[in-house]
Amino acid sequence: MRSFLPLLFCTLSCTALAQDPSIAPDLDSLYIAEVEDARGPAKVLHAEPLYIDLIRDLGARRGEKEWNLGFGITDNIGYDTYQMLVEYEFAPIDRLGLEVEVPVTVHAPQKGADQRERPADRVESLKTAIQWTCFVSEKAKTSIALGYINELVLPDLGDTGPGRLKGHVANPFVVAAKRWGDNFHTLVYTGPHVERDRDTRTTHQRYDINTSFHYMIQNTRNFVGLEMNKSINGADFDMTLRPQMRLGIAENFLVGIVTGIPVQRENERFSMFTRLIWEPGHGRRKH
Repeated sequence: MRSFLPLLFCTLSCTALAQDPSIAPDLDSLYIAEVEDARGPAKVLHAEPLYIDLIRDLGARRGEKEWNLGFGITDNIGYDTYQMLVEYEFAPIDRLGLEVEVPVTVHAPQKGADQRERPADRVESLKTAIQWTCFVSEKAKTSIALGYINELVLPDLGDTGPGRLKGHVANPFVVAAKRWGDNFHTLVYTGPHVERDRDTRTTHQRYDINTSFHYMIQNTRNFVGLEMNKSINGADFDMTLRPQMRLGIAENFLVGIVTGIPVQRENERFSMFTRLIWEPGHGRRKH
């Protein structure tokens, strides 16, 4: 854990955002107080990245729940990839988050491209996950959580072979987040990703390091920020920058928009991703 926690305290530059002078400075912390001072165990408000999101809020309180619908498109060399996901997350007890997710991927060949290069369409997997917030410090405005994602890889759509799982993915992870003042948020999400292919009986491993920096606009749930998804696979290093913004449309409904910019363009080019977030029973966050 000590190897990545220093990343949490790295200083990142951000363009200053203009603030409405008609709004008194003490309003900056109203939404923070709504989350942190509600009845329940200690909880620190952190901005949650939109592409690689958390299983549940850090320091989640019993009864919290959330539905997500995600839609994305990626411009690859030779074909386009369309993504959709349905996700449900909830907290059965304080500080414990659970999640179920089903992602779907469809590929469309580009004009003049070799059809053989296009991957098969598929319901990717059945994902289940757990996350436990093991440390919360209101004084330091810091939270740390441990988690595990279990993924059952499903057969390709139209596969006429025997109906069985194609493989299994294990992904333990650690999350560390800190808020600087009322508006600036940093977060590190890291862990190994191990996939076992049942057809070839081989194991593929990589290590992911996802860091993010956000500015949450005063007295709102809206933010702008940058998510940096990094992957290490042996000697291969890949990194994608994901500028993003989240906008509250209603009391219990938010929209997140993400742009993907790969640093090294090997097969993937630009991408877009939209996340629709619905919190049933939000009701001014009665935690």
